[in-house]
Amino acid sequence: MRSRFTAFAVGDAAYLLRTWHASTRPAHLDLDDDVRWYRLDVLATHAGGPFDTTGTVEFEAFHRGPAGRGSLHERSRFVRGADGWQYVDGVTTTV
Repeated sequence: MRSRFTAFAVGDAAYLLRTWHASTRPAHLDLDDDVRWYRLDVLATHAGGPFDTTGTVEFEAFHRGPAGRGSLHERSRFVRGADGWQYVDGVTTTV
């Protein structure tokens, strides 16, 4: 989760696509250069340990952009495969 947040913060769309599960991965990803992601708070986790194949992460990510400051609250699902943990999907709330 933290590595994906960092990828959003530095604009690394290729990394985000590599760590996105094939069943839900978009064909391409356009990141907004005007939005600066600057803080991640992990609020809760469930499973995702060394012997788990699935896990969830609840987080709030903070950003600044042309419209001002805001945050994104999401509960994300991940699965572990041969290439490590991959993002499947999430339920988001924009604040």
